[in-house]
Amino acid sequence: MAQFSDIKGFVFDLDGVITDTSIFHSQAWHQVADKVGVAWDDTLADALKGISRMDSLNLILARNHKENEFTPAEKTALATEKNDNYLTLVNQMTPDNILPGINDFLADLKANGYLLSLASASKNSPRVLDHLGLADYFTKSVDPASLKHGKPDPEIFRRGAEILNLDPAQCIGVEDAAAGVQSINGAGETSIGIGDPKVLAAADINFTDTTQLTLANIQQAMTSASLA
Repeated sequence: MAQFSDIKGFVFDLDGVITDTSIFHSQAWHQVADKVGVAWDDTLADALKGISRMDSLNLILARNHKENEFTPAEKTALATEKNDNYLTLVNQMTPDNILPGINDFLADLKANGYLLSLASASKNSPRVLDHLGLADYFTKSVDPASLKHGKPDPEIFRRGAEILNLDPAQCIGVEDAAAGVQSINGAGETSIGIGDPKVLAAADINFTDTTQLTLANIQQAMTSASLA
């Protein structure tokens, strides 16, 4: 893990870190699962966190060995239907949907001169940020359409550092999914996992929720780790 004094930038996931759009994703995917006759449960919902749209659809279909029952065009139509369902929900979002503590944390990062970028697999992240009123914080955002590999591959977080003109070792990545933490670690950044520390055991730093996400807590965690 890097020294706290080496950190110059933060690379954020969106879903489950800045806002809880994962609820909307789950609702929209649940509708698709019902349509194709795949039973929905919490295990399947968790497996889709941080995964791209087509990869998510293929995971759903694979649950009942249906991945070969649909043509590429039919799969694209299902993914588009999911996205339409999701956008209907997203369009109702307001700044009240920002997770607790995130507004203060982003303001603190900006006040202290840290650079920020977004590393979300969601192609709808600009729309979400607009509805939340946070677009000005994330003028640098990885375009998921430009990526060759999805999480847990490190490409997206590596790119998140590149667009800030920073070395990955100068960045902290913030995630709520195991695949995302793996991506951060693979990119060579310090990883913060938000959520169940058992699920996110690979993270360098664990916080159970976003209210604990402060510069003071991060500095303390990194200092303690360096002294251990």
